[in-house]
Amino acid sequence: MLNDMTPLAKDLPDAKPGKPALRQILNSKTISVGLVAAVFGCTGPALVVIKAAEAGQLSAGQTVAWLFSIYVLGGLLSLFLALRYRQPICGAYTIPGAAILATSLVGMNFSDAVGAFIMSGLLVLLLGVSGLIGRLMRWLPMPIVMAMIVGAMIRFATGAVDSIAAMPLIAGSAALSFFLVTRFVKSVPPVMVAGIVGFGLALAMGQIQPADVDVAFVMPVFTAPTFSLDAFLAITIPLTALVIGAENAQAAGVLMAEGYRPPINAMTVLSGIGGVLAGLLGGHNANIAGPMTAICSSEQAGEDPQHRYGAALVNGVLFGLFGLFAGLAVPFILALPKALIMIVAGLAMIGVLLSALQQAFQKGGACQIGAFVALAVAMSDFSLWSISAPFWALLFGVLVSWLLGEIDR
Repeated sequence: MLNDMTPLAKDLPDAKPGKPALRQILNSKTISVGLVAAVFGCTGPALVVIKAAEAGQLSAGQTVAWLFSIYVLGGLLSLFLALRYRQPICGAYTIPGAAILATSLVGMNFSDAVGAFIMSGLLVLLLGVSGLIGRLMRWLPMPIVMAMIVGAMIRFATGAVDSIAAMPLIAGSAALSFFLVTRFVKSVPPVMVAGIVGFGLALAMGQIQPADVDVAFVMPVFTAPTFSLDAFLAITIPLTALVIGAENAQAAGVLMAEGYRPPINAMTVLSGIGGVLAGLLGGHNANIAGPMTAICSSEQAGEDPQHRYGAALVNGVLFGLFGLFAGLAVPFILALPKALIMIVAGLAMIGVLLSALQQAFQKGGACQIGAFVALAVAMSDFSLWSISAPFWALLFGVLVSWLLGEIDR
């Protein structure tokens, strides 16, 4: 399963044979985009995990162990996959999964939850080893997959607009600098300039304040797993569906939108292994991350897709460091204004969203109504059995296309 190395879906005009030199993949564009992806993944999502830990009444040591497991293992997944497949595939964890745990952990023994985390990793691993997920992704109509990507990721764009409304000067200046650099200065990464301008203004205006988060610099405390049917139904099943139907599907979709042929089975296998190891350390699934992969695979990481995996390497290193020093890093990383994070992440996603839209709704394309249904569902807050919208977007999109005869196989 791990030898399906498929760097690019098509030969590109500027593709060069052999492995690119380190200076080619670690340049100003890949470093700046990797930093954007890491800041996005280490801010709001980290707070979601902390809130879930508080809901489960975890100790500070257990919370630090949770953060350590998902960030260090997520970073290692990024490093391994980027180096092995030379694609901008990022590891992290399922953010919606952390959100549902804020409810599921209430009144539950955390040892049962840890057992459920491990079982979820095992299920994902079995699905990857079977090759079922790879066959399913190859069967899914591409317009429906691309429409799901747009629906799930459009929040980056709308979040960027909302950030300008919330902080007009900071976010608006960041956006203006991005477009001016894009138009007039081809040699400088626009997303890096936007981040620097926004950060400088936020600092000058006193908008950067260390967050009041109750996570001290303590040693991680690991929890021995126990197993229960209640935890399996409440945690294992939803987490498994989110890893497969949301995170991995999103990551694979955005990679395909950018011209890559992602190693889907290997991504699933490694998400399963990451889930088991994270569970053993006291955290929920460490797996392939849809949002960070989308940011690192965007054209903001460079014109040559063969060099963009440098952004995933940078993201992986920063994720690992954040996990190692989570107790110290959390208050400072959360000091950044949310509006600044959202505007920079939204700007970095423009290329990915445009490409996915073009592939989903090209004139005369297949499964157009099914793709529209997938887009609408993925944009909604629809959730059933604790499984979020992206999974149902694929399911409903395919079902509608099948009912309408748009799928003839």
